[in-house]
Amino acid sequence: MGWQCGAAQPILMDEELVQKAVDEQTPRDQAGRIARAEGIHLDEVLAIRLDFRNILKIDNLWDFTSLTRLCLNNNLIERIEGLDLLVNLTWLNLSFNRIERIEGLESLRKLEYLNLSNNRISVIENMGEFENLTHFLISNNLLEQLDNVLSLRKFKKLFDINLSGNPLSKEDGYTYFIAAFFPNLTCLDFRLLSEEKKKEASIKHYLAVEKMRQEELQKQQADDAEQSQKAELQLHTDAFVENLNGSNLFKSMFKDDPEAETLRCVTGVAHLLQTYPLILGFLVHVLEIGLAEHKRREAEVNSFHSGHTKMVTDYQKKASQVLAEFQQQHRERMVELRQLSDPDKLQVKMGQCNDAINQLSDSLMSLELKLNSQLQDIIKEFDINISDMKVRDIASATLEKVASDSMGEDMSGDVRWLFTDKNMVMDALATGHDNHLLKISDREAQCVTRVEAWKVSLVKGAQDKERKRNQTCLSDTLKYIDHLHEQLEEFQWQDL
Repeated sequence: MGWQCGAAQPILMDEELVQKAVDEQTPRDQAGRIARAEGIHLDEVLAIRLDFRNILKIDNLWDFTSLTRLCLNNNLIERIEGLDLLVNLTWLNLSFNRIERIEGLESLRKLEYLNLSNNRISVIENMGEFENLTHFLISNNLLEQLDNVLSLRKFKKLFDINLSGNPLSKEDGYTYFIAAFFPNLTCLDFRLLSEEKKKEASIKHYLAVEKMRQEELQKQQADDAEQSQKAELQLHTDAFVENLNGSNLFKSMFKDDPEAETLRCVTGVAHLLQTYPLILGFLVHVLEIGLAEHKRREAEVNSFHSGHTKMVTDYQKKASQVLAEFQQQHRERMVELRQLSDPDKLQVKMGQCNDAINQLSDSLMSLELKLNSQLQDIIKEFDINISDMKVRDIASATLEKVASDSMGEDMSGDVRWLFTDKNMVMDALATGHDNHLLKISDREAQCVTRVEAWKVSLVKGAQDKERKRNQTCLSDTLKYIDHLHEQLEEFQWQDL
């Protein structure tokens, strides 16, 4: 099965071959000649044809990051690889090769058209997340199991499938099976599916299709719930209050405590312990405050970045204006210099040019110094505005309310009683009590420490970024000023 190339000799897909293909498809008109003269940027190429070249291995395509269309059909390719960086690819033709396995397509999430016909593939697998896939051609391969095709149901935009020439296409009821399980399909094996046939297929396979639909729905709901939990955990982690919305902390307090089981044996204490997690109700307040603080921190960070970007943009605009005015006047001065023949007048004009260059340097340096000072000020202000989470204050305030019986309706009578009359518990669990408090204290300290570390890292990153920007800007300005002086000196020597 698959295209047989006879005695064709494999060719390496090296830089020379790829560059030649790019040159061949570049137009021969004036625009094409200009493109060749200036150099064709591979990262701007949108389509390339590499068919009928006896290529054995896909290689040297990492620079084609803007590529949307790739033809590799009619070659000797045995494996799908080397496509990871082609994230903008929408059209891929790998037909008439020697491919045995579907792989290496995971990063091509924008793919709309995929042609794997006339290869040696026996299983549809590793198809990735092609949300926009509309055409899938895999005719004349080695596919045998009809059920294997059902994995394509996740591609909701798929309306054109070609499975002809595979063993599975010879099975009785093949067309009705595909039509029933792919209700959005309009074309199968290059033939239009009539509404009448699709209706007959739906009736014939109604129970099986409905069962699969329910299973897919349940799986989707489970996946959505899992993603929601992950998103919530990530939010809580970003807010440094993860695992404070359940009983994790409470359970960890008793995990390594042998006295806890002994306490459970005391008459009436087992029920009491069941209510004990409610004592940690103040953690809910910590969680809420933590999330609110996280939201405020995000707003502060966004405000900082916005202000930073505006300052740099304003500076660049002013610097560009200064530079544009200088360059216009500099060109005029250089024209005047070339027209002067009197040595004295030439010397005076040279001095004026040097003075203008020095004035440009002073202007650019002054602008950069002012910008750097302003950015340092907003970084300091940003550092002050990012405040710590007040976990300790929240916890202490809640416990004080409990001690003074001011919680009112916030806690049940059993829980308030356990706080106020804790001697019975403490007699059986004196050492454990200290351990439990230590767990809470450690968790509190962990929150505060992580917030502080986040602050330090964020501010240091902003300072380092500004330092690098400032150094780069100063370096570029000095290089340009030196270039202008050298240009003027060369003109002077040429005149002499």
